Amino acid sequence: MLSPKHKRLLSQSLPIAIIWLITGWVFLWTEQSIIGQKEHTPDSAISLTPKVFLFASLSVTIIGFLVGFIEYRFINTLFKPYRFVIKLLGKFLFYVFFMEIIVFVTFIVAASIEQNISIFSNEVWEKYLLFFNSITHATTLIQLAFSMLLSLFYVEVSEHLGHSVLTNFITGRYHHPKTETRLFMFSDMKSSTQIAEALGHDVYFQFLASYYNDLSDAILHHKGEVYQYVGDEIVLTWPSTTDSFAQLSLDCFYAMKADLKQRQSHYIKNYGMFPDFKAAIHIGEVTTGEIGALKKDIFFTGDVLNTAARLQSECQTYGVDLLVSKAVVDIVTSNRYQFNSLGSVQLKGKTQVVELFSVH
Repeated sequence: MLSPKHKRLLSQSLPIAIIWLITGWVFLWTEQSIIGQKEHTPDSAISLTPKVFLFASLSVTIIGFLVGFIEYRFINTLFKPYRFVIKLLGKFLFYVFFMEIIVFVTFIVAASIEQNISIFSNEVWEKYLLFFNSITHATTLIQLAFSMLLSLFYVEVSEHLGHSVLTNFITGRYHHPKTETRLFMFSDMKSSTQIAEALGHDVYFQFLASYYNDLSDAILHHKGEVYQYVGDEIVLTWPSTTDSFAQLSLDCFYAMKADLKQRQSHYIKNYGMFPDFKAAIHIGEVTTGEIGALKKDIFFTGDVLNTAARLQSECQTYGVDLLVSKAVVDIVTSNRYQFNSLGSVQLKGKTQVVELFSVH
């Protein structure tokens, strides 16, 4: 069974495969419309038979998926420190070499299918040499380069907006506001003001980037969605349609704590201090939809967010790192955690009282 991290990688790579398949079909249709009848096909090109079309469709889909996998698994991390334009250009040059290898392999196989002979036949290699020195080769590279640039642009936009947010925009899931039940975790770094003053804003930025990065694996593994980064605060959410979502949120909190603890020596060595955080978890109904005039975003609105934020501020009052509401306690089915009632309190700015629980 695939882990949440691998499922995310699969869901990220799949749109790239679709981009390559669609652009591949467009280019094939355009090329055939220009060439016309089979007898007009240049010697350097391959005739589009049903078998060749099937092979070409399968090939570009696999290539697109492979590009997505390589991009998200390796290349994106390599170019992460660079500016958008430099990143795009650097990746493009890398993939030019990659595409030339792909063109070589796929052309040899396609020529073998077209002529129904072995890929080691002289006729196949002679046709490849003819293709390599022809305008057909150049146009093929231009077509692949377009697919590559479109894919890289999608990756960059997805990285900046968030994969789930971009997917929701494309599918129009929240084009019309909808009401849904969601669980939210508001986490906040402890003593962040003092840390920022001690490190200075440049070093603190690097410190914060490391902090966010070190928490990401736990969030992915427990199917959390990052709603917002607000300074040193991370707002996570789980839709109620996710299996065992309340249990996942609790597991996520402690996994985030454990991952930071494993990196303690790194923080002490590089920054002279170690980050820790407190959090609160609450569940309720929200209205979800696209909002914004100058910049669109997926936005949640509802009392649950205000309550969760105020619950998090109560952690310091009770001297605990995690507070959960009774609404969350009521839906946790596992016996892994014990909940201790701290009584009902009236949160700042709210008229109704909320029963708070610490977790052990």
